[in-house]
Amino acid sequence: MRAVTALSVAVLASSGVGHAVMSGLDSGIERVDPFKDMKNRPEAGRGLNILLAGTDGRDTITEEQRQAYRLGGKPCHCTDTLMLLHLSADHSRVSVVSLPRDSYAMMPPHTDRTSGEEHRPHPVKLNAAYAEGGPELTVRTVEKMTEVKIDHYVEVDFTSFMETVDAVGGVEICTVRRLKDSYTGLDLAPGPHRLDGGQALQYVRSRHLDGTGDLSRMQRQQRFLAALTAEVTGSGVLLNPVRFREVAQSVLGSLRADSGFTTERMLDLGKAMRGFTPASAEFTSVPVQEEAREVPAIGNTLVWKAKEAKRIFGALREDRPLADHDSARSKATVVDVPPEQIRVQVENGTPRQGLGAQADRALRATGFGTSGQAVDAADRATARTTVLYDPRWDRSARTVAAAFPGAELKAAPGQGGTLRVVLGADFTEVHPVRAEDPPEGATGALRGDEVTCPRAGAAGKA
Repeated sequence: MRAVTALSVAVLASSGVGHAVMSGLDSGIERVDPFKDMKNRPEAGRGLNILLAGTDGRDTITEEQRQAYRLGGKPCHCTDTLMLLHLSADHSRVSVVSLPRDSYAMMPPHTDRTSGEEHRPHPVKLNAAYAEGGPELTVRTVEKMTEVKIDHYVEVDFTSFMETVDAVGGVEICTVRRLKDSYTGLDLAPGPHRLDGGQALQYVRSRHLDGTGDLSRMQRQQRFLAALTAEVTGSGVLLNPVRFREVAQSVLGSLRADSGFTTERMLDLGKAMRGFTPASAEFTSVPVQEEAREVPAIGNTLVWKAKEAKRIFGALREDRPLADHDSARSKATVVDVPPEQIRVQVENGTPRQGLGAQADRALRATGFGTSGQAVDAADRATARTTVLYDPRWDRSARTVAAAFPGAELKAAPGQGGTLRVVLGADFTEVHPVRAEDPPEGATGALRGDEVTCPRAGAAGKA
């Protein structure tokens, strides 16, 4: 996450602050050598690949932070988060791919960095590579799994993550449902929130909000990263040289990175990325199979979908985009319940012939399941479009209402799971909607500008 922040800072530096402000910052970065003695590496493709590692750094936090943000337990000295970041050769696009930490991985032969014991290849969860061999083994394992050559390595822990968020003045995120995790202490109502460093850490760490665990957590981490990028690139305060240096020192001051990824290098990249915006970034996760793979003495591991993973990493090697950068998806209203999960019956409450069939087709085009056969309403003089719903499906009702801005929501106890939409004289068109997160296992990528603040709504039953 911090690497992207650093690149964003470099963009601003190149546009008005320059080398003078950047001078001296490089000395604050702790250097590691993740490429030492590496052989038989993948061939280099076009563009630049950076492996971002978020480590479980509980041993660097204060007791006050430990209590406030529920960071108890012993540090595992493993990677809590792994992201592969690809900067296109023309510096117009950044692709971020999350690698599930519990992914099934075959560890290459290596020397254990703690015991000095020689290990043969053996199966592990991906995040264990750091514990056994540090950054070097992590890079080797990721390269073997993805066949993507890593150019730079950047590492951040809990403390440096919080400091980065506080340095930029917090980051605004949005949610369409209440997010409450008793393990991390996160408790956010639907709507927009500006998070400070500690709250941001709770947000990106939470994985006990629903039944998807780490998979939905990766989606929140991507959403936060897009918001952080927007905050850094769009904040005018960073154009102030004094404030800029203060932020840059916080961003870069406690990084661990390879020796080749200097601030000068970041600045040079920034000069070529003057037009970079959140829309230039795209985010996805490696899709995994539904069935976990049991490994003796390790437990359940996540197995990548081979075909989809090959497509993603092939695109990175060939410097191709993952998302449709010309789509109208960003215009869609973000909703809680995916429209694919909702059944709708359209009724025409106006004298206009064919209006019901038109709305039915438009609803199906935006993802809703419809009856395919619109009917006439009992009242053909309805003034305002109305969504009738069983109170047990109130979240679904709000999703449907988002497709009809200004529609009235009307409870109809006992109606069942199919929602009724009675078109009124005010109806003009169906507004596109989309779920906040892509479906589990989906390979589609989201652009950074698609992380928007939706209409707030209370939680309920889907």
